[in-house]
Amino acid sequence: MQDKSISKSAVMMLVIVITAVFGYEIFLRNKGAEISYDDGPELWSDKRAMVYEPSDKQVVFIGSSRIKYDLDIPTWEAQTQLKAIQLAMVGSTPRPALDDLANDADFKGKLIVDVTEPLFFLDLPPYHERPDKAIKYFHDRTPAQRVSFELNHGLESQFVFLNKECFSMNAQLDAIAPPNRPGIFVMPQFPLGFECTQFDRQNYMTDSFAKDPARVGAVQQIWGMLLKGPMPPPMNDKQINDVMLAIKSSTDKIKARGGQVLFVRTPSSGPFRKGEKMGFPREKYWNKLLAVTGCDGIHFEDYPETAHFICPEFSHLSHGDAKLYTERFIKILSTHRNWEVARAKQLLTKL
Repeated sequence: MQDKSISKSAVMMLVIVITAVFGYEIFLRNKGAEISYDDGPELWSDKRAMVYEPSDKQVVFIGSSRIKYDLDIPTWEAQTQLKAIQLAMVGSTPRPALDDLANDADFKGKLIVDVTEPLFFLDLPPYHERPDKAIKYFHDRTPAQRVSFELNHGLESQFVFLNKECFSMNAQLDAIAPPNRPGIFVMPQFPLGFECTQFDRQNYMTDSFAKDPARVGAVQQIWGMLLKGPMPPPMNDKQINDVMLAIKSSTDKIKARGGQVLFVRTPSSGPFRKGEKMGFPREKYWNKLLAVTGCDGIHFEDYPETAHFICPEFSHLSHGDAKLYTERFIKILSTHRNWEVARAKQLLTKL
């Protein structure tokens, strides 16, 4: 009798758990939530392991969040016949990833580096946390961790509620956290639909988000709060020069092995662009970066076909505009020496 009672309890508990899980899943989907992958060291490492294909097969991208939103990978791959390996990280500098690839003797491919000036040039510890953690995980990961990643991928591809950034217990607690006060800062949670992450690590904002002034305004307020926070003093000439030389050292290593490096400045607009121009004037940063490294660069403001893009929340393109920007970026890129990526499709259509 006792065994039957235990069995009934177990079955009842299983039914309750399954009902609760699927009920929560249906609730989130009805709110407009979409499948989004945990963009942690595990997913980054999965893509980092793919950088060794020949340069006529793929291009590697590093940077901050803008290239994760603004490069539409399906559009890129359809028009170039080249795989896009997305290694950019939100809220981070790409310089640790640049150093990691530079010191990897087996990497000899094409690399595009997205430049968001405050994140790219300033040596602030928070900007290094994500990339340092991911790079260490990649080099130290075990077979068991790889198997675990594959299992998690199967589940994440089916269930919305597994989005750790939005629906985990910590995320829910952050959403109801008390206001910031002296000595205590809690990063506000972004509204639903702003940061969806696909398995290829492309980010996008949903159409419902982009069309919702309240949610767009909430992200604008977050950016405004961050811009009003304490900022380090402007970099002096020596600091700028030291950063440039460190970057040159990395790009020289890649080019010496036969690889290629190109810098890109993706769109920003409104108060964000105004502040970037004031704090990081082109002649002292972008122009000098290209001059010191000897690398090509594509700045969105230099081309009429990309200069007009407006970011809904000042810093990232909508999903629809990302597709248009990617098409135009490919055409511009193809005019640079040794970057004739658009020809791949042209050649295929002639066969």
